[in-house]
Amino acid sequence: MTTIALEALDLAALLCSRVCHDVISPVGAIVNGLEVLDEEKDPEMRTFALDLVKKSATMASAKLQFCRLAFGAAGSAGASIDTGDAETVTRGLFGDDKIKLDWRAPRILMPKNKVKLILNLCLIAAGTIPRGGTMTVEVEGQGDAAAVRIVAKGSYARVPAGVAALLAGAPEHGAVDAHAIQPFFTGLVAREVGMVASVRAEPEGIVVEAHPVVAEAAMPEAGGALPDAALPDAASVAADLADQMRAAAAVDLGPASRVAAA
Repeated sequence: MTTIALEALDLAALLCSRVCHDVISPVGAIVNGLEVLDEEKDPEMRTFALDLVKKSATMASAKLQFCRLAFGAAGSAGASIDTGDAETVTRGLFGDDKIKLDWRAPRILMPKNKVKLILNLCLIAAGTIPRGGTMTVEVEGQGDAAAVRIVAKGSYARVPAGVAALLAGAPEHGAVDAHAIQPFFTGLVAREVGMVASVRAEPEGIVVEAHPVVAEAAMPEAGGALPDAALPDAASVAADLADQMRAAAAVDLGPASRVAAA
């Protein structure tokens, strides 16, 4: 699997395209509603148009607030964000009752890039249940050991083609467009904070998660803990962890990774 890195300008342009794509629909509906109000004299049609303007304005605001945390700087460099704010903007985004959000993450301050990661993982999870359903968000552990797990359930739940490869930074066709930038950016942010993001189908639903890279070296094989005799010495463990961290960092070092950290 060959990973790719985007130039800073390309990454910024694609993310801007993604945000514009998300916001243009409700903004367009507001314009249409105002045109009806300006031209229509029928009270029933005017009531319908006013309702359309109100709902569309609410949705546009929700999308912008979500995008500000998920893609934007949302504060100065190194700032922490309250996960309660992340819950609020996520509930606002999915406020149409199509997706029921079960937010089980504790309310704590987290580094902004980890909060970005949670929000972007929520977008990916929502994309796996196009006809709606439930989405359970959990954050386990604290500090650098914190892991994120989201389970999405719904009719016709499925992992969209190419998303797993984009999370890994290795798009199937070797290129990233505005349609694919969000999962690619999610993987970029995950690696920036020393985590690995993944998506897979399981009997319980579609699982979207991120866990620290160092946790991989500590995981025992299926079937239980390793016996003492099989434990590697401390030097071997340290060397393995260092190799993993260098490999993760090498994927997006350069201009693109600096944009993700902004």
